[in-house]
Order: sequence, then C-alpha cells, then structure tokens
Amino acid sequence: MDSPHRAFAPSRRTLLFGAGATALTAASASALPASAVPASATGASASAGSAATAGSAAVSAPASAAIPSPDDLPLTGGPEFPVGLFWPPHPYASTAERFTEIKDAGFDFVISGNYAGDGNIFQYQLDLARTAGLQMLISDDIQIRNMSRWFSISDNTADFLSVTPDEARALYTRARDAYGPFSSLAGFNLYDEPGAGWFATLAKAVAISRELAPQLLPYINLFPSDDAAYYRGFVDVVKPSLISFDRYPLLSEGREDANYFHNWSIVRDAALHGDIPSWVFIQTLAYNGHREPTAAELLWQVNISLAYGAKGIQYFTYWTPEAARGEGFGPALITVDGRRTPRYAAARKINTTWLHQVGRELKPLVSETVVHANETPLPNGAVGFTPTDLVTGVTGNPVVIGTFRSRDAASTDRWLLVANRSHSTRSRAVITPNPQTVGTVATFQPATQSYTPRPVTPTPLDLPPGAATLIKLTTK
Repeated sequence: MDSPHRAFAPSRRTLLFGAGATALTAASASALPASAVPASATGASASAGSAATAGSAAVSAPASAAIPSPDDLPLTGGPEFPVGLFWPPHPYASTAERFTEIKDAGFDFVISGNYAGDGNIFQYQLDLARTAGLQMLISDDIQIRNMSRWFSISDNTADFLSVTPDEARALYTRARDAYGPFSSLAGFNLYDEPGAGWFATLAKAVAISRELAPQLLPYINLFPSDDAAYYRGFVDVVKPSLISFDRYPLLSEGREDANYFHNWSIVRDAALHGDIPSWVFIQTLAYNGHREPTAAELLWQVNISLAYGAKGIQYFTYWTPEAARGEGFGPALITVDGRRTPRYAAARKINTTWLHQVGRELKPLVSETVVHANETPLPNGAVGFTPTDLVTGVTGNPVVIGTFRSRDAASTDRWLLVANRSHSTRSRAVITPNPQTVGTVATFQPATQSYTPRPVTPTPLDLPPGAATLIKLTTK
C-alpha cells in the first residue's frame, strides 16, 4: 500500500545525476577503488528502473560477524522504553532550545531528516542531541546511502550500480569515523521502506555494520503490508536487530484502516519469530486520505501498539513537512514555522506520564497473546478472547488485551495490557481472574511506578477513549 514516507527520500536518479554522484566521486575516490564510482552519467542512466531487483543479484553471503543481542545495543537495550521522532527541526531551526523542546516532550531519540543531508549538519545536530540528552539515528548520509540504498553490494564488479563488499566497508568506515566520536550517535538508518528484492544487500550492509561498529544500531524501517512473507523474509534474510514498520490507521471522514490490526499481527509474529523487538510509527498529522488525530487517537495508537507487543514508539512526524512535498500534510506536533500544536502537548503528556512508565514495565517482557474481547465482528487479523487458566471472562465494552510473560521460564506470572478498543468512546469492561490459579491481582500506577494490589475478584475497568491499564497477575 502507499506510504507517505516515500515523499521524504530523494530519488535514486536525482542522487546519481546530481550532487550525490559528485559527492561520491569527490569524497570517496581517494579511499575507494575506481569501480565504486560510476564510470559516466550515461552508464548510470542505463537502467535506473532496475533498482528493485539489483539488490538480489550476485550478492555474496553476509559476513559472519557476530549478531549482537538487542539488549546490548542503543535504544533496544537498557531498561528505558525508546520513544523517537521522524522529521525533526530543519537545519535553520536546529538550536539548543529546539532540541531541549524535544527532550522536554519525552522523546529519547531523533531520526535525522528535514533537509539535513550534510556531514557538518549531522555533526552539529549530534552535538545538540548530546547536550540535550538525546540520541540520533543518522539518515541520508551519503556514505551510508551509497552502501545500502543507491547501490547494491555485489562481489561481481560488473554488476550495474553496485559496490563491492570492501568498497561498502570503506563507505561505512568513513561514516562511522565522522560521527562515532559523538556519544549521541545511536546508529544509522540504512533504508526506509525497502522492497523484498533489496533484502540481500541489506543483509550484507547490516553484517558490515556489525563487523565495523558492533556498538551501533543498524536501523531499517519497513513499509506497510498485508503480506506476512515480506516481514518474515526480512527477519530471515537480513537478520535485523529490530523490526520497525509504519501504518497510519486514521483515515479521512472518521474511517479506520480495516487492515491495521492484521498488519500489526503479522509484524508481531515476525518479531517473535526472530526474537527481536518490534517498533512502530504512529500518525500525528493529516495527509492525503488521512485525518488529523485527536489527543485520544494519539494515545489509542500507542496503546494498541503496546498491546500488540511494541517495544518502541516513533512519531510521524514531529516537525510539519512543507506543502511543496505534495502529500497534503497538515500540522504535526510543531508547525512548519515552528509553533507548537495541541498535539505537542498531547504527545508530551503521553510520553512523560504514561508511555515511559508502562514501557519500562513491558520492555523486558515477551508478548504471549493478543485478543479482542467483546468485539463483533472482529477486525481482519484479530483473534477473539477465549477463557484461559488465568482469566475466565471479559465482559462489557470492547477491549484489546495483550498478555505478556517473563523471559524467565520459571515464572508463571502474567501481565495484561488492557487497551480501550475505541479512540472516541469510554470503555467499561470487567476482567475476571481465576481464583484457583491467580494468587494476587495488582494494577500499575504510572505516577509511582508501582502496583496496587486488589482482591482476586472481578476487576472493573473504566478506560477513557484511547486509554489502557496494566494488570499483573501473580500465580499461585
């Protein structure tokens, strides 16, 4: 399906025939063999349309670099739940005050963009991020683009628009050395929304990243799809450190994307298959065919994602893209001219009073099941509630329940993230624990980051639009 992310990437042809080709020649020729540089503009133009299949041609098996655990990488590791943003302040608006504004809204990391494509700008923004206590994933660096997006990685130097593995290593090394001294560097955005034909090259790029900078996160975001093979293939071929995707469910005229839950269910399955975290983008703005979210709809997207096992939340977008991008973008958290919208305040409240607190609880847990209760008919891809050994019934209004377990196999305790299925109406539901198997019931209090015990009896829930609660069931 169509994705607005495509509006944010320069075309491959533009890069090869414009400043990008010049930059590759000037910046790389001294360190790279001549075969890494396009021989001529004519050669580069011969079959630019074949980019979708070039990635699968004559690519050697990925290097045998050790695969770090996500627990040992920036953002995916550590106790804090990562909250990030796409489309930060543009270079002229990149100031200490603006980056503090980002941090104050409860964000942890920034994915660079908004016309920041120059190494000096990246270093300047990395310094701002370091001072503000933020981390950055660098997008659009010319070296990284040339090794992972604009050219395939191939052992065959005759392959059209390819670099060899050694040339790709030289490109990555240059980027690593330019930005690595900044402690705010979390990693590189290797590709946004690749097709499956590019997975072989991305597998090589990820392996090179792990070989040369095992402490950095190789980040790739996937496009929305209802094809489970696309996500499973990504996990099996690329062997990523996380799986991230974007799908924006709030359509115009009050409609909802009918396949949003289906997309989430197959991404969740792929993440569990690879034993890696799943991240998602949430919609902050109106654009073609999509409406401007309310505060409750922002919260709803976050909580549905948490119920489906999300281990990272990203906002699309933070700064508003200008009208010339042609996607009909409305105001995001910050307007084009730098003013805060009501969604900035809403995101700040969500991030600082709920998401970080509940995310810290959920991050180390494993998603076990996701069910929809009291909803008829079920959305495509959703599974209906059936009684379990721990929960014998769920009555009342529709809710989505994510059940989580500890990674410690000896623990039989469970956590329930119960989210209001509706982003516009209050949900009143009752969860009935099984007193034969449940020893204690406790509800999470984000303000104190603690659990309040309650009797092992039917537990009433009163959830405002988009809201959720976390319940811990300690077993006997």
